[in-house]
Amino acid sequence: MTLDQKKTGQFLKALRNEKKLTQEQLADQFNVSNRSVSRWETGSNLPDISLLVEIADFYDVDVREIIDGERKSEMMDKETREVAEKMATYAGNEKDRMLKGVQTAGIAGVVITLLAIIMQIRGYDVYKPDVNRSLGIFLTFLAFTAMSVLTLYVTGILKKISKHRKIVILIRVLTIILLVAVTHCVLGGFLVVGLFAVSIYSAKVKVTNDTADYNTYIHSREIDTEYMMGKQPIFDIFPETLNAPVDEFQITYYNPWDPQYIVYMTLDYGDEYDAEIARLEEIGVEDYEGIYTVTGEPAGYDIVAMDSDEYHGFVYAMIPENGTGNTKITYCAVVFCNYFLDVDVHDYMKDQYLLPGFDAGKNNPYKKQMMGK
Repeated sequence: MTLDQKKTGQFLKALRNEKKLTQEQLADQFNVSNRSVSRWETGSNLPDISLLVEIADFYDVDVREIIDGERKSEMMDKETREVAEKMATYAGNEKDRMLKGVQTAGIAGVVITLLAIIMQIRGYDVYKPDVNRSLGIFLTFLAFTAMSVLTLYVTGILKKISKHRKIVILIRVLTIILLVAVTHCVLGGFLVVGLFAVSIYSAKVKVTNDTADYNTYIHSREIDTEYMMGKQPIFDIFPETLNAPVDEFQITYYNPWDPQYIVYMTLDYGDEYDAEIARLEEIGVEDYEGIYTVTGEPAGYDIVAMDSDEYHGFVYAMIPENGTGNTKITYCAVVFCNYFLDVDVHDYMKDQYLLPGFDAGKNNPYKKQMMGK
């Protein structure tokens, strides 16, 4: 004989209606959810065997009547009842053992995830964001929240504490404090990254050939105080003013987050040539080979002054090699930070003026070498 769950469900519903109880009231009686009662009565599920005897006693019916979904002419005899009660007790003991294991694992999981959150938050600097770490903190917090709710529900603590207003308020306050700490790290980190992305997206490459813009970008107070080659202003090699006829002139400026400059210009000094050469030779030539894989001077030129920096790049002045009677000096600069340029230097600097071997692309080998220190 097969079990008709729908018939059993209708019988349970009829019994509840006889007692004039709501599903919520019955759920409270047997310490189950409203949804469980609803499933019993629709026949989509049946009560645990551990509950059958309790339900039968509550409705004053035979367990067999519940299973068959209809009243019988005679009640279950004592022996049958004892067997059912023993089965219910056995099932209940098995359920308790399993539940204790789940409870222990749940509590351990809550403690571990809480410690993981605290360890990840400690020392987190939102001004040096790490997206992977921010995401890890956020996911750990979600795991902590889910595990906490599940553990409280399985242990039955959730239902108990919901009746105590002060405990509920305390839990809410502690949760808010933890949430604020997590938000500080996660949103702070993503906010900095977001602002960085916006600044890169909105920044425009500015190229000027107008000599009137010279001191807008060269020797401005902001540049001289913020960008230094060692202890000297970064454009110390460049003349204070364009005090000689200009043969060629181009400044490229790009500022997605930190200023970047690509500059070349050639001035014809005429009778003042020797004086300018003397000034440049006094500055001297710093070691530069090997930095950003540079191998030497541009072909056909002699470098007369060089400021080089492992972080900021190069500023230099040069003259034609063996240029007897020459009165022209070419000044060049490729200035950036964070060990790479955001633009292709070849698009904005004549190749004849570039230092051979120079590579400051986003994945340049020199950057990998320096970042790996």
